[in-house]
Amino acid sequence: MQTTETLDSPKTRYVKSYAARLAYKSETQYPPEISGVRNAIDVHCHAHEGQQDALALAKYASRNGMSGILYKTITGRNRPARTCQRLRDELIRWCESEKISPVTCWAGYMTDCAGPPSAQTVRDQLQTGVKAVWMPVTMHANTLSKVGFLDNSRKPNGALPWEEALKVGHYLLDNRGRLKQEIREIMRIVADCEAALFFGHATHLEIFAMAEEVDKLGFKRAVVDHPFSPFVDLSVEQMQRLAHVGIYLNFTYDELSPLLGVDPYTMYQAIRIIGPEHVILSSDGGDPLFPNSVECIRLIRAYMQAFGLSDKEIHQVSTVNPGTVVGAGQRGFSFT
Repeated sequence: MQTTETLDSPKTRYVKSYAARLAYKSETQYPPEISGVRNAIDVHCHAHEGQQDALALAKYASRNGMSGILYKTITGRNRPARTCQRLRDELIRWCESEKISPVTCWAGYMTDCAGPPSAQTVRDQLQTGVKAVWMPVTMHANTLSKVGFLDNSRKPNGALPWEEALKVGHYLLDNRGRLKQEIREIMRIVADCEAALFFGHATHLEIFAMAEEVDKLGFKRAVVDHPFSPFVDLSVEQMQRLAHVGIYLNFTYDELSPLLGVDPYTMYQAIRIIGPEHVILSSDGGDPLFPNSVECIRLIRAYMQAFGLSDKEIHQVSTVNPGTVVGAGQRGFSFT
């Protein structure tokens, strides 16, 4: 099988993409009514301040037949479940007037939202209705060492040296290279509550330490986001190792966007090697430089199908697997 390392040349990318775009056929698009997202569940959606509006997005997703949205961030992020409940109430009223089915909406919580990761805070958030927990992202030492802090205008202000990033940011391992007790406790709480756990912007050492803990717990709702992004930067062989212990690899439109520029065929080939049963497709949408998350889902599904995923495999990676992560099937949620 051809490896991803042979796909870097512009000529190779041009030939593969040209063949895909000519061969791929979809239903005719009639914006804002679109096809290609029905039953999809987006488990990585941003809708906090300055990004896409959470309710407008949920209406658009409902209008076009999506099944679910997990908001990684949403306005009022200190109490995301409360914000999400208000959104659901408004969405249901609107959908009743429009005579359409509402998309199911869930709230996520970032452990670096209000200080260091705290087991008690995670427990409290899960009790309010949060369905997924993210390990540190923007305040992780890994993020700070690559782009720095976000200033008041939400712009990164320059990478920090690693030792300085460790002093001011979050890191999940102790001095012996083991997961800190607080992190292990967070993972146990999330597993006991049957919620989802996303690894955030962890380094490779942290990712594989968490993977070992996931394996010990027998936990089946762990996810590594955007594995090709510079924050995570996993090889396909590393992705395979994580999939082997039941961790999902969540590929995102963010990686395919011009901002990161991952070749869609490289992503497709990674999925083919790892196996669709271990993969999720999501948007990581919300930034004004991206399409809205519904369109991101349409695009990433279309790209992967154009390069070779079957209808059944698209359903697996964008409905069944993300539905499993958020526990949708436990409540009579239909995967059809």
